[in-house]
Amino acid sequence: MRRSETGALKCAHVKSKRIDQHSRFNKIMVTPAEREYLLTRLAETRERVLRTLQGLSREQLVYCPEAGRWSVADNIEHLLVAEKRVVGGIEKLLQQPPDHSKRPAISDEEVVAQVGTVVERVQALPQSMPASRWPPEELLQEFQKTRQRTYDFAATVDGDLRQRFMPHFLFGDLDCYQWLVLLAMHCQRHCAQSEHVKASPGFPR
Repeated sequence: MRRSETGALKCAHVKSKRIDQHSRFNKIMVTPAEREYLLTRLAETRERVLRTLQGLSREQLVYCPEAGRWSVADNIEHLLVAEKRVVGGIEKLLQQPPDHSKRPAISDEEVVAQVGTVVERVQALPQSMPASRWPPEELLQEFQKTRQRTYDFAATVDGDLRQRFMPHFLFGDLDCYQWLVLLAMHCQRHCAQSEHVKASPGFPR
């Protein structure tokens, strides 16, 4: 074999190795433990929503304790709209190249702590405000359908969730895995708000 051929083979080998390393870098996935954590949170908060809605009449669903406060139906509608938008946004992002230049603005733990606990009221974005998109009596069925789709997506997605980002209006850039965790914690937050409505003195009995 001539020296030029040997050199070409070595260059090809190095180039192939670099491509392989780059490919592996581009295929960073969530770990099995992270996926299991996400699926557990999605399942747990689904059950909490179902408990929150269980047995409520139309009158109870639409009851507002005071002007400017959301009813139970308003809270659940907001969850539905936000969840559909986020999952749809992630699906579109997975069709685009990953962005290795960005990093999440906050940690996974901060997403859980800040979204899952009601410390102070936050004004929702206009596009996710309640607008009676579904009749109150259909919210339970619509939530079950939407959350099942989210759960199935989270269980099977094999794209690089950690290298694709969407901005949050309060927290800044979150990666797509964090957005899925946020959806679960978002449920926890709005179930707590709904439970406060149900505990108010004027709530229909």
